[in-house]
Amino acid sequence: MLNKQTLISAQDALPGRETPLVIDDTHFVNQSSLTAEPAQGCEQILLGMGCFWGAERLFWQLDGVVSTSVGYSGGFTVNPTYEEVCSGQTGHTEVVRVIFDTNVISLQQLLRTFWEKHDPTQGMRQGNDLGTQYRSAIYVFSEEQLQVAINSKEEYQTLLGNNKGSITTDILPAGKYYFAENYHQQYLAKNPNGYCGIGGTGVCFPPQ
Repeated sequence: MLNKQTLISAQDALPGRETPLVIDDTHFVNQSSLTAEPAQGCEQILLGMGCFWGAERLFWQLDGVVSTSVGYSGGFTVNPTYEEVCSGQTGHTEVVRVIFDTNVISLQQLLRTFWEKHDPTQGMRQGNDLGTQYRSAIYVFSEEQLQVAINSKEEYQTLLGNNKGSITTDILPAGKYYFAENYHQQYLAKNPNGYCGIGGTGVCFPPQ
């Protein structure tokens, strides 16, 4: 029987399919393009904080965030579906792709929101949501981003101290990002009373 809190191997993962999901390109909230590459002066990063519905809303509300979308990354299955990811048989985690203007908001500032708004010590879960698809993750697109992420993790671990547990967040170079189905994109804007499992540790960075 599959243990959904144990990461599946590449050999045992579902193969997936050649054809990607077709999604609407327009952001439901700010009308930006979901699929466009970052413009000059902008960067992208993939952030996993458990269920991606609430996580995406956190970021589209921040000044300097140009566009957000939700999808799957960190796994093995090609062009997975939501049901496949939730089965634990793809290796992917639910992530938010954040495109941000570095002249307005820094990666350090984005990561403050990331660390404070979920519990990064829970391993293959987030609150009552259990499974490898809910693991905490930062997938970076440059060596500079990698170092910023590692430094911010160390800073937040110091703030957590020994009582709150050790951070289990994956910090890795970004692999393939697969867009989630249309109905997941900006879900809480389309469904204001929808489920949001976001909840932090209560430990915050000192004011800047």
